[in-house]
Amino acid sequence: MAERWHDGALTENYFTGPVAREYAARWPHLFDPAVVEPAVAFLAARAGTGPLLELGIGTGRLALPLSRRGLRVHGIELSPDMVEELRRQPGADAIDVTIADFATSTAVGRAATFSLAYLVRNAIMNLTTQDMQVACFRNVAAHLVPGGRFVMEVLVPELRRLPAGSSVRAFEADPAHVGIDRYDVAAQGVVSWHAWMRETGITTFAAPFRYVWPGELDLMARLAGMERRERWADWDETPFTSESRSHISVWEKTGEPTGL
Repeated sequence: MAERWHDGALTENYFTGPVAREYAARWPHLFDPAVVEPAVAFLAARAGTGPLLELGIGTGRLALPLSRRGLRVHGIELSPDMVEELRRQPGADAIDVTIADFATSTAVGRAATFSLAYLVRNAIMNLTTQDMQVACFRNVAAHLVPGGRFVMEVLVPELRRLPAGSSVRAFEADPAHVGIDRYDVAAQGVVSWHAWMRETGITTFAAPFRYVWPGELDLMARLAGMERRERWADWDETPFTSESRSHISVWEKTGEPTGL
């Protein structure tokens, strides 16, 4: 399938060049069948007959196995380099991609046609202002048929795990990879910094995010004419509790967007 381009991106593209080419090598755990298969099963169970829209489709980690199940998948993706990696894989010709910012851009010719839209791996946090996140919910609602669902996988902000008096937290430290978050609590901002140690040297990557609370997401959904139907701690439908470090939330399109 051919890519379709849309101008007017609101976010900076951090997933270019070697970051895109080495995505699977840098984050191999994301491609583990134990991670992929529960997510695919969860989404497929709620998709009906489709079609599906993935916001931030990337290299097709979930879109390709969903497509192999016979579901039609379309993606919106800001990074042409990530889409190029998707196109290298078997079965990619069955997936349409609109290259654009998923906060505001319409999948070309596909408004109000999807039974399910989904956004995974904290991608809502790539939108670094509240206004952009609100716009994303409205954009999703505009893509869904009445009764269509929006599924999101996102972490619960880990402020309780910050060391006392500090704004910096190491979330991973092993011989191959170090990951550090620096928080700006007043702005609900965080910059994640990564370093990978290899025989060829050290590779680094950093990007800014806006963390967002579960209740805040529910309000964004209501503004877009959607109501929450489910919230789980993971794709296996473990109950969500105050100790959960992430959540899988499902909202249903029930009406028209409301004003702010």
